[in-house]
Amino acid sequence: MQSDLSRTVSLVTGSARGIGLAIADRLARNGSTVVYSDIDEEQLATTVAARDGAASQVLDVSEAGQVQRVLEEIVQQHGHLDIVVNNAGVNTLAHRVTIDEFPREEWDRIMNVDLHGLFQVSQAAAVQMRRQGSGRIINIASIAGLVPLRLQCAFVAAKAAVINLTKAMALELGPAGILVNGVAPGSTLTEGTEKLFYGTDGKFSARVQEMINHVPLGRPATTDEIAVAVQFLADPENAYTNGHVITVDGGWTAGYHRDF
Repeated sequence: MQSDLSRTVSLVTGSARGIGLAIADRLARNGSTVVYSDIDEEQLATTVAARDGAASQVLDVSEAGQVQRVLEEIVQQHGHLDIVVNNAGVNTLAHRVTIDEFPREEWDRIMNVDLHGLFQVSQAAAVQMRRQGSGRIINIASIAGLVPLRLQCAFVAAKAAVINLTKAMALELGPAGILVNGVAPGSTLTEGTEKLFYGTDGKFSARVQEMINHVPLGRPATTDEIAVAVQFLADPENAYTNGHVITVDGGWTAGYHRDF
């Protein structure tokens, strides 16, 4: 799949590794000037060094002042901002418990990144894109925002909010020439999911087959398979998709189960 993104400037949050890195790399391969951003300064430096010193910004999306500063610097340096991918997100590893035992501080940590951070980046980007009369905002949600999963109430709630926020933003910003869409990945092979499921020492590795049994394709996604959907939404020729959340889950949420 090829797109002409040669005249665009993109910001991808949480792009030092994983899905965000795959998205940023795919946009860059198709000609966009990509600003890689992440809260992990050390990993971000390693990532951009391997990409001939690609543009980068250390960014904690939960810090409103930092978000504003970074977006202003991007516009000052490049003159415009055309594509924003809100990928930065966290889930809980240690606190896989029912809601009655779920720590409030963990709830707040997840909401501050997954929902409040996305709002703050989108708000700052929308101001600039409205000035330009154009732009794309692409939010990375999750199938957990479509079909609730057990023992991760904060993540489920945040991603469900992201899905409806995406649609609300599309209604509000569409008349200004700004398209807002989202991608809802299913289980994807990353460092995080290796710690939970796919690594030999994963916390739930003994039960990984039970989960995969619900996926018609019988495997997790690669990060680049998620990035393909983002590229589609960023493509200049895709000019009429607005307020849509593409589910990339191998058919998981279609309701398939091999046992019956």
